[in-house]
Amino acid sequence: MDNRFRSCSLLFSVSLIIILCVPSRVNCTEFEVGGHNGWVVPKSRNNDQMYNQWASQNRFKVDDTLRFKYSKDSVLVVSEEEYESCRSTKPMFFSNNGDTVFKFEHPGVYYFISGVSGHCVRGQKMIVKVLAEHNPKPEPLYSHSPAPAPAFTSAPSPSHHSRAGRSIPLLSITNLSLFLILLVLVLFV
Repeated sequence: MDNRFRSCSLLFSVSLIIILCVPSRVNCTEFEVGGHNGWVVPKSRNNDQMYNQWASQNRFKVDDTLRFKYSKDSVLVVSEEEYESCRSTKPMFFSNNGDTVFKFEHPGVYYFISGVSGHCVRGQKMIVKVLAEHNPKPEPLYSHSPAPAPAFTSAPSPSHHSRAGRSIPLLSITNLSLFLILLVLVLFV
């Protein structure tokens, strides 16, 4: 009995430390490229930078994802040279399933283009910079000068940031669940 009490005390102490010191979930953000319109060719030459404007208004970090929704198109991750020339014979990533999710595995610069002939030169391309680590300095929600509305929305909206990305749990096993599993193991093993 005394042995079991010591085991439970030790387990409780270790579990309490885990619960207090380890976050219960890791968050990442999924960004919907193009908003409701999806990954499409810009409607006019004036919008040929619309995806880069959108990307520059967001902060991307490792484990975030981009969701590309499209029809009769594709998404390629390419080198800077291939991005500039709008041609790729050996992309680092290719998908044409109509609903592509791309996860940022490491920090750096990513170059996205459409694989359909003529789409990239008409502006269906984007550069995304992924931060090396989370910026501890909070960013203000609104700057002193109004930011231009994203080119892909049909009408300006004060909530356009919430449509561009949403937080989703990457890991949802809570520390309480871990504690209960450990408790059962100690008591019944």
